[in-house]
Amino acid sequence: DENGEPVANILGRDITQAHNEADTRAQLEIAKASSAAKTAFLFNMSHDIRTPMNAIIGFTELLSKHLDEPELARSYIGKIQASNEFLLSLINNVLEMARIESGKETLDETYWNAYEFNDSLFALFDSQMAEKGISFTRCTQVEHPTVICDETKYKDLADALDGTDTKVFAGMKSVCDLVTSDRVDIVVAAMVGFSGLAPTMAAIGAGKVIALANKETLVAAGSIVMEMSKKYHAPILPVDSEHSAIFQCLLSAQGNAIRKIHLTASGGPFRTWDKERISAATKDMALKHPNWSMGAKITIDSATMMNKGFEVIEARWLFDTHCDRINVVVHPESIIHSMIEYEDGSVIAQLACPDMREPIQFAIGFPERLPLANKKLDFAELGGITFFKPDTEKFPALALAYKAMERGGNIPCALNAANEAAVAAYLHDRISFYGITDIVGECIECTPFIKEPSVEDIFKTNEEIYSLAQRKIEGIAKKG
Repeated sequence: DENGEPVANILGRDITQAHNEADTRAQLEIAKASSAAKTAFLFNMSHDIRTPMNAIIGFTELLSKHLDEPELARSYIGKIQASNEFLLSLINNVLEMARIESGKETLDETYWNAYEFNDSLFALFDSQMAEKGISFTRCTQVEHPTVICDETKYKDLADALDGTDTKVFAGMKSVCDLVTSDRVDIVVAAMVGFSGLAPTMAAIGAGKVIALANKETLVAAGSIVMEMSKKYHAPILPVDSEHSAIFQCLLSAQGNAIRKIHLTASGGPFRTWDKERISAATKDMALKHPNWSMGAKITIDSATMMNKGFEVIEARWLFDTHCDRINVVVHPESIIHSMIEYEDGSVIAQLACPDMREPIQFAIGFPERLPLANKKLDFAELGGITFFKPDTEKFPALALAYKAMERGGNIPCALNAANEAAVAAYLHDRISFYGITDIVGECIECTPFIKEPSVEDIFKTNEEIYSLAQRKIEGIAKKG
C-alpha cells in the first residue's frame, strides 16, 4: 500500500476483497489484540511478505513488545513449520533484532509446550538459542482435553483414560468451551446433525477458522451463521467434497460472474433400482454406498438423496447464490466432485479419486496444497465418466429440499429436524425407506412459518418438529 506495507492474502469467504483490504499493519494489530491463534496465523501470512526485511521488521516489533508474555511469545516462534526454509533462515535475525530493539542482553526465559514442535525443529532451536544465550524450559506433560457430549458415558471414558495426559469433559457446554479456547486456531465442525450448530456458532463467535463438515449447520441456520461469520471475521472453509470442489474452482474466478453451480451426486446404492424395489429396501441395503465410506446417518441421507438436497442449501449460503442457480447432476463414478459454469458457457471442474482425506486436508492446510499419500487419477484406467439427470420421482427428498429452500425462513430447519427423526426411526427398523420422505414432507407442511427466524426460533423449530416427527413415527408403528 502507500506506506510500503505488503498485501497479505488472508483466509476469507471473499478472497479478492480480503486481498485488497487486509495489509500487514492491520494484521499485526489484530495479532497483538487477539489470541495465540491469530498470532500463529501471522506466520502463515509470511509467504506473502515480499522481502525478508519486511518479515524481520514485522516479527521483531511484535516480539520486542511481548517478550514478557510467554504464551504470546511462544506462539510467534512455536508455529513455524519445519518445512518452511525461508522462515527458518530468519529465526536468528528475528531473535537478534528483537533482543537489540528491546534493549536486553538476553531474552527472558520462556516456557514452551512440547506438542507444538517436532523433534527436529526442537534440535534446531536448541542449538541456535544456545548460541544466543537464550534458555528454554519445555513442558513435557501437556493435558489434552477430550469432550464427550453424552454425559452418561463420561465415567466410562474418564476411567478408560485415567493415567494418561488426556483430560475428559462432558456435555455441550464443554464442547463450546473447548472450541473457543485460545489453544484452538481451527475448528473442524464434523458433529452429526443439528447437534453441530451450537459449537460451530460458539467457535465463530470466538473468531475461529471453521472447516465445515457438518452441513446441517447451514441447512438449519444458514442466514444466521453466515452473518456471524462476517461479524466475527471467522472464515468458513468447506470440507464436503462437493463444496470443497466448488471452492477450489472459484479460486480461479477472479471476480467473474458464475452462471451455475453443478453439484455432482453418485446416485447412491439405489440409482438403478425401480421405485417398487426401492420401497422394500432394508437399512442394510441402504448402508452399502457404492463409492464412499461414511457414518450411518449420512449414508442413509445419500441413499434417499436428502444429503444432496442439504448440499444444495449449504451451497446457497456458502457461495451466496440462489437455489435456482444450483444444479444437481448424477455422476456415478464420483470423480468430478462439482463444477462451476461461467456466463460464456465455460465449465471448470475439480477432479480427484473419491477420498475424503483430500477435502479435509485442503481445508485445514489452506491456502497451501500439502502432499497426500492418496490414490491419484489415472485417466487411461478410468476410461470414461457418465452423467444423468436425478429422478425426483424415485428420490423425492431432493425435491423436498429445493421446496424448503425456496420457502426459506425456518422451513429448512424443519426439513432437517424431521429428517433426523425419520432416519433414526428407519435405522431402528420402525419405518420403511419411503416412510422417511413421507414424514419429512408432512412435517414441513405443518411447520408454522417464520420468515426471519432468530437463533431462539431455530432451536425451538428444531425441537418442535423433531417431536412432531416422532409422534408421526409412533402412529405408524402402532398401525404396523
